[in-house]
Amino acid sequence: METNKHEEWEAGFEAHRRRLRLLALRMLGTVAEADDALQEVWLRVSRSETRVENLGGWLTTVTSRVCIDLLRARKARRETLVGLEVEAPARNLATIDPESEALLAEAVGSALLTVLAVLSPAERVSYVLHDLFDMPFTDVAAIVGRSEPAVRQLASRARRRVRGVPSPEADALREREVVRAFLAASREGRFETLLGLLSPDAVFHADETAIGMGAKAAMHGGREIAERVLRAPQADVYALVNDRPALVAMAGGRPRAVLTFTIENGIITAVRLTGDAATIAGFDLVVLKVAPR
Repeated sequence: METNKHEEWEAGFEAHRRRLRLLALRMLGTVAEADDALQEVWLRVSRSETRVENLGGWLTTVTSRVCIDLLRARKARRETLVGLEVEAPARNLATIDPESEALLAEAVGSALLTVLAVLSPAERVSYVLHDLFDMPFTDVAAIVGRSEPAVRQLASRARRRVRGVPSPEADALREREVVRAFLAASREGRFETLLGLLSPDAVFHADETAIGMGAKAAMHGGREIAERVLRAPQADVYALVNDRPALVAMAGGRPRAVLTFTIENGIITAVRLTGDAATIAGFDLVVLKVAPR
């Protein structure tokens, strides 16, 4: 990079540093991680040969993508190590200087921090960028790597969970317990248990690829779904899909089909079987070796 361009970008980065740090704090929740993110952003900026017309917008995009990477790495570590445990980001107050503490307080309150900690990376970034930084959904979609309708849904789901303070993890805990019970009952052939987990009006839908694998296109009623589940091949593993509990059939070490659930008040109201490889590739999917308790 030419010296004058380097100096220009360094000056621009410093001019936007506070806003970028606030953005990183809202996404990551700790001063240390936010500062690490900004360091990575500067490294990417200093190595880039990209011609940029809107430096502020470009820096926001780079910061958001760095934060997404950090959130996904954090989420993968926690799901591997502690299963269902949901932890708010740790804060060592003894190591946070007063200026940083004030910035953290400005960035996110304690209640919101607790909620953000249980959102998926895509939900968290979509909500922060749109609701807190007024970024258009078209721009958010480009950053997150999803369609505009998808990020609208992500932000809406995050917004509903944020409004559910102070116990945002309660629904997630219940949903995962329901799917764990569904998996156990299907493996053990416990028909009555399956009926108890399914709404009498529950519906099932399969995509075209899954239908080609032998699945029924649609079913209506908990009894029909439970009977079919007991006859169908069992899913191999428990997983999280977009931070929601799911069951996955594996083939050659890759997800072959994904069973997702809609759960209301602890009862399964809808089940969807997805076999399309492109759709599955677009999921934020974390396969767990053991179904978390």
